[in-house]
Amino acid sequence: MTRLAPEFHRLYAPLPGGDTSDTALVGPGGEVRALVMELTAPPSWDSLRPVWQGVQTELGFPAPAIAVSGVDGLQLWFSLANAVTAQEGHAFLHALRRRFLPDVPIRRLRLWPSAASEHVRPVPQRQAPSGDWSAFVAPDLAPVFGDTPWLDIPPSDDGQAALLAALESIPRAVFDAAAALLGDEASLTSDPIAADRPDSEAPAPAAAPTPRMIPTDDPLLFLRQVMSDERVPLALRVEAAKALLAHRAGGGR
Repeated sequence: MTRLAPEFHRLYAPLPGGDTSDTALVGPGGEVRALVMELTAPPSWDSLRPVWQGVQTELGFPAPAIAVSGVDGLQLWFSLANAVTAQEGHAFLHALRRRFLPDVPIRRLRLWPSAASEHVRPVPQRQAPSGDWSAFVAPDLAPVFGDTPWLDIPPSDDGQAALLAALESIPRAVFDAAAALLGDEASLTSDPIAADRPDSEAPAPAAAPTPRMIPTDDPLLFLRQVMSDERVPLALRVEAAKALLAHRAGGGR
């Protein structure tokens, strides 16, 4: 066995000891650790790069893996330290889409797991009928695959393993803080159902209310205000959300 399978399992298997069959990314209870955002038509790295950069600089995530689909898309693979339900994962990807790709039509995106709890096939994989391959690629090579998001020869297992070995999973506390923050933004600025409508059917967004900081000596109220105030830099709002989660985990209310 090469190093590739253990590295893939470490990052993306929903349960310890899982395999890499087509259904392996969804566990028996519908749980997932791999969230995949795929951009197509065209699969431009210039369009997808804001997500790859933004989750690291604004949400504190480790770098997601970058992959070519072998057919028509560029993908970002997010690894979660702890599994979530497929529905939670799908909703989180929509929240990322609203935050970092607001001007990209939803028809150009595939979000895995899907709303029906289906998942993408593991990478690398030979694609029929073309015979081309999906593969993980290094960030500096991603722009090269904008017009041809595939490999015409099998990628090296050792090379694929080396790319995955450098990656880490998103800690649960960081994921929860980001989900709370992005969900709060969506509730203030948009209809969460709009992301699933074709662009022509989506209503014009309503003007978002401007949050107002109210002077307070209550540290928890202050943290909630910081987390909800979109005038505050996103990195500070994430830290406020983490502090609130830590307080709740310690038995606070």
